[in-house]
Amino acid sequence: MNSVAKEKTPFWVIGFMSGTSVDAVDAAMILTDGERLLEFGPVAERKYSAEERAAIMSATRAARDWNWQGRRPDEAFKEALVALGNAHEDAFRAIVDQCAPGQSPVLAGVHGQTLLHRPPASEQMGATLQILDAPDLQRRFGIPMAYDFRSDDVAAGGQGAPLAPVYHQALVRDMELPVAVLNLGGVANLTYISGEEIFGFDCGPANGPIDEWVEAHDAGTYDVDGRYASDGEVHAGRLAQWMDHPFFRQTYPKSLDRYDFSARLADGLGFEDGCATLTAFSAAGVASGLSLFPAAVSRMIVCGGGRHNPVFLSELRSRCHTEVLTSEDVGWRGDSIEAEAFALIAARHIRGLSISFPGTTGVPVPMTGGKLIGGFGR
Repeated sequence: MNSVAKEKTPFWVIGFMSGTSVDAVDAAMILTDGERLLEFGPVAERKYSAEERAAIMSATRAARDWNWQGRRPDEAFKEALVALGNAHEDAFRAIVDQCAPGQSPVLAGVHGQTLLHRPPASEQMGATLQILDAPDLQRRFGIPMAYDFRSDDVAAGGQGAPLAPVYHQALVRDMELPVAVLNLGGVANLTYISGEEIFGFDCGPANGPIDEWVEAHDAGTYDVDGRYASDGEVHAGRLAQWMDHPFFRQTYPKSLDRYDFSARLADGLGFEDGCATLTAFSAAGVASGLSLFPAAVSRMIVCGGGRHNPVFLSELRSRCHTEVLTSEDVGWRGDSIEAEAFALIAARHIRGLSISFPGTTGVPVPMTGGKLIGGFGR
Protein backbone atom coordinates (compact mmCIF):
# COMPACT_ATOMS: atom_id res chain seq x y z
CA MET A 1 0.00 0.00 0.00
CA ASN A 2 1.40 3.41 -0.89
CA SER A 3 2.20 5.97 1.81
CA VAL A 4 -0.73 8.25 0.99
CA ALA A 5 -3.26 5.47 1.55
CA LYS A 6 -1.49 3.98 4.57
CA GLU A 7 -1.04 7.25 6.46
CA LYS A 8 -4.45 8.65 5.62
CA THR A 9 -2.69 11.66 4.13
CA PRO A 10 -5.15 14.09 2.48
CA PHE A 11 -4.63 14.55 -1.24
CA TRP A 12 -6.22 16.53 -4.04
CA VAL A 13 -8.70 14.53 -6.09
CA ILE A 14 -10.68 15.66 -9.12
CA GLY A 15 -14.10 14.10 -9.68
CA PHE A 16 -16.29 14.03 -12.78
CA MET A 17 -19.99 13.46 -13.41
CA SER A 18 -22.00 13.28 -16.61
CA GLY A 19 -25.64 12.72 -15.74
CA THR A 20 -28.58 11.26 -17.62
CA SER A 21 -29.79 14.76 -18.49
CA VAL A 22 -26.82 14.79 -20.91
CA ASP A 23 -26.20 18.51 -20.65
CA ALA A 24 -22.60 18.73 -19.46
CA VAL A 25 -19.63 17.17 -17.71
CA ASP A 26 -19.22 18.62 -14.23
CA ALA A 27 -15.77 18.52 -12.61
CA ALA A 28 -14.70 19.49 -9.09
CA MET A 29 -11.62 19.12 -6.94
CA ILE A 30 -11.46 18.44 -3.20
CA LEU A 31 -8.74 17.83 -0.65
CA THR A 32 -9.70 14.66 1.20
CA ASP A 33 -8.45 11.54 2.92
CA GLY A 34 -11.56 9.64 1.83
CA GLU A 35 -13.42 10.44 5.05
CA ARG A 36 -12.98 14.15 5.77
CA LEU A 37 -13.39 17.14 3.47
CA LEU A 38 -10.41 19.37 4.20
CA GLU A 39 -10.64 21.93 1.42
CA PHE A 40 -12.59 22.66 -1.76
CA GLY A 41 -10.70 23.39 -4.96
CA PRO A 42 -11.72 24.63 -8.41
CA VAL A 43 -14.84 23.56 -10.30
CA ALA A 44 -15.65 23.48 -14.01
CA GLU A 45 -18.56 22.69 -16.30
CA ARG A 46 -18.07 21.62 -19.89
CA LYS A 47 -21.36 21.83 -21.81
CA TYR A 48 -22.01 19.29 -24.56
CA SER A 49 -22.46 20.61 -28.07
CA ALA A 50 -25.66 19.68 -29.88
CA GLU A 51 -23.71 17.08 -31.89
CA GLU A 52 -22.12 15.56 -28.79
CA ARG A 53 -25.45 15.37 -27.00
CA ALA A 54 -27.03 13.73 -30.05
CA ALA A 55 -24.25 11.11 -30.08
CA ILE A 56 -24.80 10.26 -26.41
CA MET A 57 -28.57 10.14 -26.81
CA SER A 58 -28.14 7.85 -29.83
CA ALA A 59 -25.97 5.52 -27.73
CA THR A 60 -28.64 5.57 -25.02
CA ARG A 61 -31.32 4.52 -27.50
CA ALA A 62 -29.10 1.72 -28.81
CA ALA A 63 -28.53 0.47 -25.27
CA ARG A 64 -32.24 0.56 -24.50
CA ASP A 65 -33.02 -1.38 -27.67
CA TRP A 66 -30.39 -3.95 -26.68
CA ASN A 67 -31.51 -4.22 -23.03
CA TRP A 68 -28.99 -6.97 -22.24
CA GLN A 69 -30.38 -9.24 -24.95
CA GLY A 70 -27.82 -10.60 -27.41
CA ARG A 71 -24.56 -8.93 -28.35
CA ARG A 72 -23.83 -5.54 -26.81
CA PRO A 73 -23.96 -2.81 -29.49
CA ASP A 74 -20.50 -1.36 -28.82
CA GLU A 75 -20.23 -0.05 -32.37
CA ALA A 76 -23.19 2.24 -31.63
CA PHE A 77 -21.31 3.74 -28.66
CA LYS A 78 -18.21 4.92 -30.54
CA GLU A 79 -19.29 8.49 -31.28
CA ALA A 80 -20.53 8.89 -27.72
CA LEU A 81 -17.18 7.71 -26.36
CA VAL A 82 -15.38 10.34 -28.44
CA ALA A 83 -17.74 13.05 -27.15
CA LEU A 84 -17.27 11.90 -23.55
CA GLY A 85 -13.50 11.80 -23.89
CA ASN A 86 -13.27 15.30 -25.34
CA ALA A 87 -15.65 16.81 -22.79
CA HIS A 88 -13.92 15.18 -19.82
CA GLU A 89 -10.50 16.28 -21.04
CA ASP A 90 -11.70 19.86 -21.50
CA ALA A 91 -13.17 19.89 -17.99
CA PHE A 92 -9.94 18.47 -16.59
CA ARG A 93 -7.86 21.17 -18.31
CA ALA A 94 -10.22 23.86 -17.02
CA ILE A 95 -9.70 22.63 -13.46
CA VAL A 96 -5.91 22.39 -13.78
CA ASP A 97 -5.73 25.89 -15.23
CA GLN A 98 -7.39 27.21 -12.05
CA CYS A 99 -5.16 25.35 -9.60
CA ALA A 100 -3.00 27.32 -7.21
CA PRO A 101 0.65 26.26 -6.71
CA GLY A 102 0.82 22.91 -4.91
CA GLN A 103 -2.84 22.20 -5.59
CA SER A 104 -2.53 19.80 -8.55
CA PRO A 105 -4.76 16.72 -8.51
CA VAL A 106 -3.01 13.38 -8.00
CA LEU A 107 -6.08 11.21 -8.68
CA ALA A 108 -9.22 11.38 -10.80
CA GLY A 109 -12.58 9.74 -10.07
CA VAL A 110 -14.78 9.34 -13.16
CA HIS A 111 -18.35 8.06 -13.15
CA GLY A 112 -18.83 7.62 -16.90
CA GLN A 113 -22.12 7.92 -18.76
CA THR A 114 -25.02 5.75 -17.66
CA LEU A 115 -26.86 4.35 -20.67
CA LEU A 116 -28.94 1.64 -18.99
CA HIS A 117 -29.77 0.45 -15.48
CA ARG A 118 -31.81 -2.53 -14.30
CA PRO A 119 -32.50 -3.03 -10.58
CA PRO A 120 -32.45 -6.59 -9.23
CA ALA A 121 -35.87 -8.22 -9.09
CA SER A 122 -37.01 -11.56 -7.63
CA GLU A 123 -34.61 -14.13 -9.14
CA GLN A 124 -33.00 -11.72 -11.62
CA MET A 125 -29.72 -10.02 -10.87
CA GLY A 126 -29.47 -6.30 -11.50
CA ALA A 127 -27.35 -4.86 -14.29
CA THR A 128 -25.90 -1.45 -15.04
CA LEU A 129 -24.05 0.07 -17.99
CA GLN A 130 -21.80 3.11 -17.81
CA ILE A 131 -19.59 3.77 -20.83
CA LEU A 132 -16.16 5.39 -20.88
CA ASP A 133 -12.88 4.77 -22.72
CA ALA A 134 -10.90 4.56 -19.48
CA PRO A 135 -7.41 3.88 -20.93
CA ASP A 136 -7.75 6.77 -23.38
CA LEU A 137 -9.05 9.15 -20.75
CA GLN A 138 -6.37 8.26 -18.21
CA ARG A 139 -3.69 8.93 -20.84
CA ARG A 140 -5.26 12.33 -21.51
CA PHE A 141 -5.29 13.17 -17.80
CA GLY A 142 -1.80 11.87 -17.09
CA ILE A 143 -2.73 10.94 -13.50
CA PRO A 144 -4.15 7.74 -11.96
CA MET A 145 -7.88 7.31 -12.48
CA ALA A 146 -10.55 5.34 -10.59
CA TYR A 147 -13.77 4.43 -12.39
CA ASP A 148 -16.50 1.75 -12.82
CA PHE A 149 -17.79 2.15 -9.28
CA ARG A 150 -21.14 0.39 -9.70
CA SER A 151 -20.33 -3.01 -11.23
CA ASP A 152 -18.96 -4.70 -8.09
CA ASP A 153 -22.03 -3.66 -6.12
CA VAL A 154 -24.39 -5.08 -8.74
CA ALA A 155 -22.39 -8.32 -8.95
CA ALA A 156 -22.79 -8.69 -5.18
CA GLY A 157 -26.57 -8.40 -5.48
CA GLY A 158 -26.87 -4.67 -4.83
CA GLN A 159 -28.83 -2.05 -6.71
CA GLY A 160 -25.67 -0.31 -7.93
CA ALA A 161 -27.21 3.01 -6.84
CA PRO A 162 -27.15 5.42 -5.19
CA LEU A 163 -23.47 5.94 -4.43
CA ALA A 164 -23.52 9.60 -3.36
CA PRO A 165 -24.85 8.97 0.21
CA VAL A 166 -21.36 8.41 1.61
CA TYR A 167 -20.41 11.87 0.36
CA HIS A 168 -23.60 13.41 1.71
CA GLN A 169 -22.66 11.95 5.08
CA ALA A 170 -19.31 13.78 4.94
CA LEU A 171 -21.04 17.04 3.97
CA VAL A 172 -23.51 17.05 6.89
CA ARG A 173 -20.98 15.98 9.53
CA ASP A 174 -21.46 19.15 11.62
CA MET A 175 -25.21 19.61 11.10
CA GLU A 176 -28.17 18.87 13.33
CA LEU A 177 -29.32 15.32 12.56
CA PRO A 178 -31.26 13.54 11.23
CA VAL A 179 -31.19 15.31 7.88
CA ALA A 180 -32.11 14.37 4.31
CA VAL A 181 -30.19 15.21 1.16
CA LEU A 182 -32.14 15.17 -2.11
CA ASN A 183 -30.47 15.05 -5.50
CA LEU A 184 -32.61 16.06 -8.48
CA GLY A 185 -31.00 14.82 -11.67
CA GLY A 186 -32.75 12.69 -14.28
CA VAL A 187 -33.86 10.56 -11.31
CA ALA A 188 -34.48 11.76 -7.75
CA ASN A 189 -32.55 10.11 -4.94
CA LEU A 190 -32.79 10.67 -1.20
CA THR A 191 -30.20 10.16 1.53
CA TYR A 192 -31.10 9.86 5.22
CA ILE A 193 -28.29 10.52 7.71
CA SER A 194 -28.50 10.12 11.47
CA GLY A 195 -25.05 9.86 13.01
CA GLU A 196 -23.41 6.79 11.54
CA GLU A 197 -26.78 5.51 10.29
CA ILE A 198 -27.18 6.13 6.56
CA PHE A 199 -29.85 5.14 4.07
CA GLY A 200 -30.25 6.14 0.46
CA PHE A 201 -32.46 5.20 -2.47
CA ASP A 202 -33.97 6.41 -5.71
CA CYS A 203 -37.39 7.77 -4.78
CA GLY A 204 -38.84 8.49 -8.24
CA PRO A 205 -38.30 10.58 -11.36
CA ALA A 206 -36.89 14.10 -11.19
CA ASN A 207 -36.01 16.14 -14.28
CA GLY A 208 -35.99 13.24 -16.73
CA PRO A 209 -39.65 13.07 -17.80
CA ILE A 210 -40.01 16.88 -17.69
CA ASP A 211 -36.97 17.37 -19.95
CA GLU A 212 -38.21 14.67 -22.31
CA TRP A 213 -41.68 16.27 -22.50
CA VAL A 214 -40.24 19.71 -23.27
CA GLU A 215 -37.89 18.35 -25.92
CA ALA A 216 -40.68 16.32 -27.55
CA HIS A 217 -42.62 19.56 -27.99
CA ASP A 218 -39.65 21.35 -29.59
CA ALA A 219 -39.60 23.79 -26.66
CA GLY A 220 -35.94 23.35 -25.69
CA THR A 221 -34.20 20.67 -23.67
CA TYR A 222 -35.66 21.54 -20.25
CA ASP A 223 -38.22 23.80 -18.56
CA VAL A 224 -36.11 26.89 -17.88
CA ASP A 225 -37.04 28.35 -14.46
CA GLY A 226 -40.22 26.27 -14.54
CA ARG A 227 -41.83 28.77 -16.93
CA TYR A 228 -43.95 26.22 -18.77
CA ALA A 229 -45.04 24.44 -15.58
CA SER A 230 -46.02 27.77 -14.03
CA ASP A 231 -48.43 28.36 -16.92
CA GLY A 232 -50.08 24.95 -16.55
CA GLU A 233 -52.39 23.23 -14.09
CA VAL A 234 -51.72 19.98 -12.27
CA HIS A 235 -54.07 17.21 -13.40
CA ALA A 236 -54.98 15.73 -10.01
CA GLY A 237 -56.55 12.55 -11.40
CA ARG A 238 -53.55 11.75 -13.58
CA LEU A 239 -51.17 12.47 -10.68
CA ALA A 240 -53.08 10.13 -8.35
CA GLN A 241 -52.96 7.43 -11.03
CA TRP A 242 -49.20 7.79 -11.42
CA MET A 243 -48.61 7.69 -7.65
CA ASP A 244 -50.44 4.35 -7.51
CA HIS A 245 -47.42 2.76 -9.23
CA PRO A 246 -46.02 -0.20 -7.18
CA PHE A 247 -42.59 1.47 -7.03
CA PHE A 248 -43.84 3.99 -4.48
CA ARG A 249 -45.08 1.23 -2.16
CA GLN A 250 -41.75 -0.58 -2.35
CA THR A 251 -39.38 -0.08 0.57
CA TYR A 252 -35.69 0.61 0.07
CA PRO A 253 -33.20 -0.33 -1.21
CA LYS A 254 -34.52 0.51 -4.64
CA SER A 255 -33.25 2.19 -7.79
CA LEU A 256 -34.50 3.35 -11.17
CA ASP A 257 -33.40 3.62 -14.75
CA ARG A 258 -33.77 7.12 -16.16
CA TYR A 259 -36.60 5.88 -18.45
CA ASP A 260 -38.57 3.77 -15.96
CA PHE A 261 -40.86 6.81 -15.74
CA SER A 262 -41.00 8.64 -19.05
CA ALA A 263 -42.78 11.62 -20.59
CA ARG A 264 -45.32 9.25 -22.14
CA LEU A 265 -47.10 9.36 -18.78
CA ALA A 266 -48.39 12.80 -19.80
CA ASP A 267 -49.70 11.81 -23.22
CA GLY A 268 -53.06 13.47 -23.84
CA LEU A 269 -52.37 16.49 -21.64
CA GLY A 270 -51.73 19.96 -23.01
CA PHE A 271 -48.12 21.05 -23.11
CA GLU A 272 -48.11 23.38 -20.08
CA ASP A 273 -50.41 21.08 -18.08
CA GLY A 274 -48.06 18.19 -18.85
CA CYS A 275 -45.12 20.20 -17.53
CA ALA A 276 -47.02 21.14 -14.38
CA THR A 277 -48.25 17.60 -13.73
CA LEU A 278 -44.88 15.94 -14.37
CA THR A 279 -43.23 18.45 -12.03
CA ALA A 280 -45.80 17.77 -9.32
CA PHE A 281 -45.31 14.03 -9.85
CA SER A 282 -41.58 14.27 -9.23
CA ALA A 283 -42.20 16.24 -6.03
CA ALA A 284 -44.87 13.78 -4.87
CA GLY A 285 -42.40 10.94 -5.36
CA VAL A 286 -39.95 12.71 -3.05
CA ALA A 287 -42.67 13.17 -0.41
CA SER A 288 -43.47 9.47 -0.66
CA GLY A 289 -39.78 8.65 -0.22
CA LEU A 290 -39.51 10.79 2.91
CA SER A 291 -42.31 8.76 4.46
CA LEU A 292 -40.11 5.64 4.28
CA PHE A 293 -37.41 7.06 6.58
CA PRO A 294 -37.09 5.56 10.07
CA ALA A 295 -37.66 9.01 11.64
CA ALA A 296 -38.72 12.48 10.54
CA VAL A 297 -35.90 14.76 9.40
CA SER A 298 -35.38 18.34 10.54
CA ARG A 299 -34.56 19.54 7.04
CA MET A 300 -34.08 18.39 3.47
CA ILE A 301 -31.25 19.91 1.41
CA VAL A 302 -31.84 19.92 -2.34
CA CYS A 303 -28.98 19.45 -4.82
CA GLY A 304 -28.82 18.87 -8.55
CA GLY A 305 -30.24 20.68 -11.55
CA GLY A 306 -33.84 20.46 -10.39
CA ARG A 307 -33.19 22.98 -7.61
CA HIS A 308 -32.98 25.70 -10.27
CA ASN A 309 -36.68 25.17 -11.07
CA PRO A 310 -38.73 27.36 -8.68
CA VAL A 311 -41.95 25.48 -9.49
CA PHE A 312 -40.27 22.20 -8.54
CA LEU A 313 -39.07 23.73 -5.25
CA SER A 314 -42.54 25.13 -4.55
CA GLU A 315 -44.09 21.70 -5.11
CA LEU A 316 -41.53 20.15 -2.75
CA ARG A 317 -42.27 22.70 -0.04
CA SER A 318 -46.01 22.13 -0.31
CA ARG A 319 -45.82 18.32 -0.32
CA CYS A 320 -42.89 17.50 2.00
CA HIS A 321 -43.47 18.03 5.72
CA THR A 322 -40.01 19.36 6.51
CA GLU A 323 -37.90 22.44 5.92
CA VAL A 324 -36.70 22.47 2.30
CA LEU A 325 -33.36 24.22 1.67
CA THR A 326 -31.17 24.42 -1.40
CA SER A 327 -27.51 23.46 -1.36
CA GLU A 328 -26.60 27.15 -1.59
CA ASP A 329 -28.64 27.86 1.56
CA VAL A 330 -26.16 25.73 3.52
CA GLY A 331 -23.02 26.85 1.71
CA TRP A 332 -22.57 23.90 -0.65
CA ARG A 333 -21.60 24.10 -4.33
CA GLY A 334 -24.86 22.81 -5.70
CA ASP A 335 -23.80 22.21 -9.30
CA SER A 336 -20.67 20.31 -8.26
CA ILE A 337 -21.84 17.93 -5.53
CA GLU A 338 -22.01 14.81 -7.68
CA ALA A 339 -18.58 15.51 -9.15
CA GLU A 340 -17.24 16.07 -5.63
CA ALA A 341 -18.88 12.81 -4.58
CA PHE A 342 -16.94 10.82 -7.16
CA ALA A 343 -13.73 12.52 -6.07
CA LEU A 344 -14.36 11.31 -2.52
CA ILE A 345 -15.39 7.86 -3.77
CA ALA A 346 -12.13 7.62 -5.74
CA ALA A 347 -10.18 8.47 -2.59
CA ARG A 348 -12.13 5.82 -0.68
CA HIS A 349 -11.27 3.32 -3.41
CA ILE A 350 -7.56 4.06 -2.91
CA ARG A 351 -7.88 3.58 0.84
CA GLY A 352 -10.00 0.44 0.56
CA LEU A 353 -12.98 2.08 2.26
CA SER A 354 -16.59 1.12 1.59
CA ILE A 355 -18.61 3.06 -0.97
CA SER A 356 -21.89 1.13 -0.80
CA PHE A 357 -23.80 -0.19 2.18
CA PRO A 358 -26.77 -2.41 3.07
CA GLY A 359 -28.85 0.71 3.72
CA THR A 360 -28.01 2.37 0.40
CA THR A 361 -27.69 -0.22 -2.36
CA GLY A 362 -28.79 -3.30 -0.45
CA VAL A 363 -25.48 -5.17 -0.58
CA PRO A 364 -25.16 -7.78 2.18
CA VAL A 365 -22.22 -5.98 3.84
CA PRO A 366 -20.46 -2.64 3.31
CA MET A 367 -18.16 -2.98 0.33
CA THR A 368 -15.58 -1.18 -1.75
CA GLY A 369 -15.81 -0.85 -5.51
CA GLY A 370 -14.25 0.49 -8.65
CA LYS A 371 -11.22 -0.07 -10.83
CA LEU A 372 -7.92 1.83 -10.89
CA ILE A 373 -5.86 2.58 -13.97
CA GLY A 374 -2.45 4.27 -14.02
CA GLY A 375 -1.23 3.18 -10.58
CA PHE A 376 -1.21 5.45 -7.56
CA GLY A 377 1.50 6.97 -5.34
CA ARG A 378 3.28 10.16 -4.44
